[in-house]
This record gives sequence, C-alpha cells and structure tokens, in this order.
Amino acid sequence: MDLLKDAEMLARVPLFSGMSPAERKLLVFTGQVLCFGDGETLMRQGEPADCAYVILEGNAEVLAETAGDSFVVAMLGPHSMPGEIGVLINEPRTATVRAKGKVRALRISPDVFVRLATSRPDTALHVMRQLSRHIANDLHAMASLREALQQAQADAAAARAAAAH
Repeated sequence: MDLLKDAEMLARVPLFSGMSPAERKLLVFTGQVLCFGDGETLMRQGEPADCAYVILEGNAEVLAETAGDSFVVAMLGPHSMPGEIGVLINEPRTATVRAKGKVRALRISPDVFVRLATSRPDTALHVMRQLSRHIANDLHAMASLREALQQAQADAAAARAAAAH
C-alpha cells in the first residue's frame, strides 16, 4: 500500500472522516505503518497510552483482563481505531488489543493526533461527536451486559431454590 491509498482508507475511519484529504495524508506521513502477526499484542491493558492505532487490514480482538483471566469483549476490523481515548485523556490502556490473524495498522502519536483533532473548530467538533457516540455505545453495551448478568443471577437463584425443594 502507498501513502495515498492509506490516506484514502482513513476517510472511512469515523474519527477522521471530517478531516481534509491533506490532513489525512499528514496522519499517514507522520504515522508508522506496522504489521502484527496472529496473537501479537498491539497494546496491553494498564500500559501508558503512547499512541493510537488505525487498523488498515485484518482483525483484532479487545480483551479485558481480570485477576488471572482475560476474555474477549469486542472484535475490531479495518477502519477501527483502538487507543484513541487513552491518547486524548492521557490515561493507561483500559484493555489489551491483540491481532487475530495478520494485521496492518497505522500507529499515530498523541501529539499528531491531538494537534490534528484540534486544528480547526469544525474538526474538533467532529472528533467530539464521534467520541461521544463511542462512549454512548459503550454505555448501552454495559447496560445490556448488566441486564444479562441480573437475569443470569435471578435464573441461578431460581434454580437453587427449585433444587432445595
């Protein structure tokens, strides 16, 4: 792939769709295209958010890690951007992202990302709207998971009660 094709691909990334073609070319030019093999880690939960990635090709899984265990919470494909929130709020990673098969990704530094995201008021507003959608989707997913957990707990309690009789 070349710079122009990768820059065109960034137009399909919701966070960058409001940027000009020149801004997207700058992102590709200042970024670093990296390739990951199956099972390789793009980022690890708890580590500093030193970059964001745009998945150009392939798929990755998002893993939440708990005491001694990890589980897949989401799958990401091309045009996904893991790590953007950590870069913006300068907080450690909240999840691990691991390649599922071969992945080609654009690594974007925090300085470039923040500078481009805030370069023009309309671009900043677009980025805020996209991140707000992302957060709203996460909140909806958490509410659904909470309901499923409550139902599973109620079913387990009912099964225990039925077994006790």
